Parts: sequence; structure tokens; C-alpha cells
Amino acid sequence: MKYYLLLFIFIPSIIFSQTDTTKKEIKKSGWTFGAVPAIAYDTDLGFKYGGLINLYNYGNGKDYPKYHHSIYLEWSRTTKGSGINQIKYDSEYLIPKTRLMFEASYLTNKAIGFYGFNGAKSNYFPVYEDDSPDNTLYRSRLYYRYDRRFARIKLDIQHKFFIKNMRYMFGFAYYNVKIASIDTTKLNSNLDDDKKLPPVNGLYDNYIEWGAIKQDQKNGGIANLIKLGLIYDTRDKEANPMHGIWSEILLISSNKFLGSSYSFAKLAITHRQYFTIKKDILSFAYRLSYQPKIYGEIPFYMLPFVFNTDITRDGLGGARTIRGILLNRIISDDFAYGNFEFRWKILQTIIKKQNVYFALNPFVDLGTTTSEYKFDKSKIPATEISNNENLHISYGMGLKIALNQNFVVSVDYGMAKSANDGKSGLYITIGYLY
Repeated sequence: MKYYLLLFIFIPSIIFSQTDTTKKEIKKSGWTFGAVPAIAYDTDLGFKYGGLINLYNYGNGKDYPKYHHSIYLEWSRTTKGSGINQIKYDSEYLIPKTRLMFEASYLTNKAIGFYGFNGAKSNYFPVYEDDSPDNTLYRSRLYYRYDRRFARIKLDIQHKFFIKNMRYMFGFAYYNVKIASIDTTKLNSNLDDDKKLPPVNGLYDNYIEWGAIKQDQKNGGIANLIKLGLIYDTRDKEANPMHGIWSEILLISSNKFLGSSYSFAKLAITHRQYFTIKKDILSFAYRLSYQPKIYGEIPFYMLPFVFNTDITRDGLGGARTIRGILLNRIISDDFAYGNFEFRWKILQTIIKKQNVYFALNPFVDLGTTTSEYKFDKSKIPATEISNNENLHISYGMGLKIALNQNFVVSVDYGMAKSANDGKSGLYITIGYLY
């Protein structure tokens, strides 16, 4: 269970200033930035500290709210070993008529979720994680977790196509994923005896013993990905469009001859659409995505990744795919998901020459597997496996606080419809979901 001790938002030059709602939005120029420091505590992962900063350059301001350059930096740690080290750069102006997106990340997670394969066809038993004194079925608070560290470097280039509003995209990404069992010795340090994690197998360890995870995949591997895509984009603006379409089809290929551990290919087809209900105040947005495997074998450590041309995420479940459902609850060769939300700007104002708005976004998210990941089930106990996959649904509400339209602090709270997907989730991130 997580206990958030303190979380606050810092937006340079607007703290403790007066609000003026009578002025029109100011066109920004030059460099601006926003930052979010956060402090949290997790019984199992320790004290979290760090923060992030996003810098934007608007040039001479004539293109505002479109930015010329974006630089995103994040650094955070927990006292028991988890951390984020990330830099991202995005620009359409470094190379004329070409959008360049670069990322370098090293991400460590001492206890990332693993719930088996193919969504609801792998049963989830919350009682295994419940350490109440009278619970005789308790195994470990981190039974459904493993240790993951991975490095990712990627470069994507988009260029205008001969068809209006269309771009083609190509890119390369390097993934080095390392998987291990939960280090209970490390996580138990400084914990009281009644809170220490028992030295028992987690589901990941059991899957290895049962032969569901192959020996040459259990510790991770390398994937060098080549990406090719087409993008059709008529959005009026990027951070929070009021109208337009953003559709894309992306081919991702991993090949042994490029140094990958496994060869495979998959598609990521995503459509997003935005509708104005009241100009500059209220809109409706939805996203639909289908991501099937085309050929080869996707190793288990690459199954959780959800691909888009803007960012690659963990999922399905969690902050960026199905809010309120457990992160990585739904992983398989093929899957589909959707998000539907209203976006209502409840207050737009200027605070000390900075454009600020507050918005609410009620939402419904959903997802499902569309084709099974094939694995050896012969030694898995019958109680762990189900024959019925279903539609995983969540719903909730979000709050957005935006500085100069592009820097958006997002707080979303989602609730899972089914207890088989968890209970709920609170997420504090940057930007709208799509």
C-alpha cells in the first residue's frame, strides 16, 4: 500500500501571485518551463524523491501554442532501488519540415506487476497479497511482481508525405531488458518484523518452475527494433486538441540479424478523434488501438509494451492505457483497447503573464486480448487458469492543470469494474492521455 506524504505542483513565476481573468491568452515566445517535484512513501519500495522538468521553446511566438523545441527531463529514486532516469527531445525545427523525437532512458523497478498471460485467462487472487493476520492464504504483498531494469534508446523521424496532413515515419529503438526475482533481502531492510516479506516464490518464479516462461527468456534480453509508419494528423493543436483526427499505423520489427534475442513483428494501429462541444471550453475525445502480432515469437519480457508513434508505454492497465486497472494486467500477442473522455476547462486565466487553465475529464477506459500468447500450461495448477477472457473496463475522473497549454499536470483516479482487475489507481503524470 502506498502512502503519499506530500505532492505539490510548482509552476515558475506564478506562485503567490494575483489572478487576472479579464485578459486574453498571451502568446508565449522564447523558453518557458514547468516542473513537478513529488515526495511519496511505499511500505515495500521505500521513500520516493525526485522530480521532472519540461522546457519549451516557442521561437518568436507566432506559432503559439505550437512549440519549436521540447526538452523533458525526469529523475527520481526510491530508497530501495527503483528509479527513473530519462531525457526526451522533440522538435520540428531542428531539421526543417522534419519532426525528430529522441529518448534515452534507464528505468528500474524493484516490483513491477506480473499477473500471467492473456488477461482474465490468468486468474488474479488479491487474497495472496493481503497480509492481514487472519488471512491463511497470504503469500506475499509482492506475489504478483518481479524485478525489472531496462535501458531504452530510440530515435524517430517524421517527414511530410505528399498527401496533405500525412507524414511518414521511420525509427530505431534499442531495448535491453533485465528481469529477476524480487530481492526480499533488500526490500526487507529496515522493516519491522511484522512487515517483512516472506521468502516465498512469486508468480514469476512459479511460472519459471511450471515451464510457462522459457529458460532463455526468464532473465530478459535485447530487442533492436526498426519502426515504419504512416500518420494522418488534422488536430488543431497537440497538447489538448479541440477538433481533428490523429490516426497512425506503425510496423515494429525485431530481428536476430540486428542483434535481437528474438525475431518478431507486430502492428500498432491507433485512431484518435476530437470533437468540440463548446468552443475552447468543452470537448469529447476518444482513442481506439489494435496491436496484433504479424509473425515470429514475442518473448514474454517484450509483451507488456504498448507502441505508439509518440511514446511507448507499459500496459495494458495503469496510468497511460486503462486507468484503474492493474499495470500489465492484460498482456498477450494481440490486444485492443479504447479510451473515451470529456474534457472541460472549468477555469482559464492569466497568472502573472502565464496562461493557466484547470480542467476536469471524466473517462471510461477498456481493453481486451484478441489473440492468445501461446505458452506451456501443462504444469500450471487448474486454479490459476481460466477459459474466459472478457472486456476489462474502468472509469473515473481526472483533473488537469495546464501552463501555457503544453505543460499539463494530470491527476487521474480510475476504478476497475471487476475485482479480477484490481480496485483502483491514482496517477499523477504529465500531459493528457492522448
